[in-house]
Amino acid sequence: MLVHALACVPLLIWLYLVLARGGFWRVRRLLRAVDLSKAQGKRISVVIPARDEADVIGASIASLLRHEHVSAVQIFLVDDSSSDGTADVAEAAAREAGLSEKLTILRGTPLPAGWTGKMWAVSQGTAAALGSNPDYLLFTDADILHSPTSIAELVAIAESGHYDLASYMVRLACNTTAEKMMMPAFVFFFLMLYPPAWISSKRFRTAGAAGGCILMRPGALHRAGGIDVIRGEVIDDCALARAAKRSGSRVWMGLAHATQSIRSYSTFGEIERMIARTAFNQLHHSALLLLLTIAGLCVTYLAPPLLLISGKPFAMACGAAAWALMTAAYLPMVRFYRLRAVWSITLPAIAAFYLFATADSATRYWRGLGGHWKGRFQDARSS
Repeated sequence: MLVHALACVPLLIWLYLVLARGGFWRVRRLLRAVDLSKAQGKRISVVIPARDEADVIGASIASLLRHEHVSAVQIFLVDDSSSDGTADVAEAAAREAGLSEKLTILRGTPLPAGWTGKMWAVSQGTAAALGSNPDYLLFTDADILHSPTSIAELVAIAESGHYDLASYMVRLACNTTAEKMMMPAFVFFFLMLYPPAWISSKRFRTAGAAGGCILMRPGALHRAGGIDVIRGEVIDDCALARAAKRSGSRVWMGLAHATQSIRSYSTFGEIERMIARTAFNQLHHSALLLLLTIAGLCVTYLAPPLLLISGKPFAMACGAAAWALMTAAYLPMVRFYRLRAVWSITLPAIAAFYLFATADSATRYWRGLGGHWKGRFQDARSS
């Protein structure tokens, strides 16, 4: 009987995830149609932190300048000690669009103690952006290619739902084999951790946002404590959403129809390093949480296929049912990324990869190499 009870655990987990986890896997619910007329007349200040982003910043700036349905967009780019001509590329993009006056480039000042590089750049950009008295701030990354209506969509969502913070999880690049296997799962896991239905509900404390595209009312940022309150955060987007919700603001997160990241990950190694940069920080650097996470990944994702080959009928039936639920839950995300349905059965293998990356993240942290990004270790253990 004990063996039968243990075999049921993965199935029970997936029944909970599918039926009681806020419908996180129901992708169509996260693609929201809006009345863009609600965005008319709103002034938007865009803050972009950029460090060695010459390969992507030009396209990002050009896309922001092609905005529709909002009256005024002013871009504040903070050049965080770039060595590749990031600012020059940004200026050229604005000049080519004939809108140089819409771009303000700020040269980042030296990084003070207690701040991550990105947050210090965002802080400087925000201070300048607030001087233009905007209706909304848009925090975005240098690799985001915005659709012409993306800003208006977020403003309309905020206006119609009375949200103080509205965020898009943009489409991630999904061209290479590594990206096809890992990027849809990255979004799937993120939504599982932060179910959007719970984020927008006052009944739940859950708060999350996707840092590539966050729209926020200046007053809400002030109530939350400003950028200073998240100055040392590595997973800054979710930290900002938590601070906003704690202060009484309403928060929304969904999927973008067309806005996308153009940052490419050609190899599995690049994706592993991207995950390892923040995974252990997500676990608050706790060895206990790391062990529990590894155990949870094993039971939830790896046990179903193992049960399927156990040779014991009851265990095989439980494993098959759990894997079927897992596949069914993942399929909408696979289709959202326009991949063949067969990719949806690969989640156990993908989870094994994420398990390795999470363990590697802990190892990097303990070695003093945590949060490595463009020459900085932003999550290293203090000696």
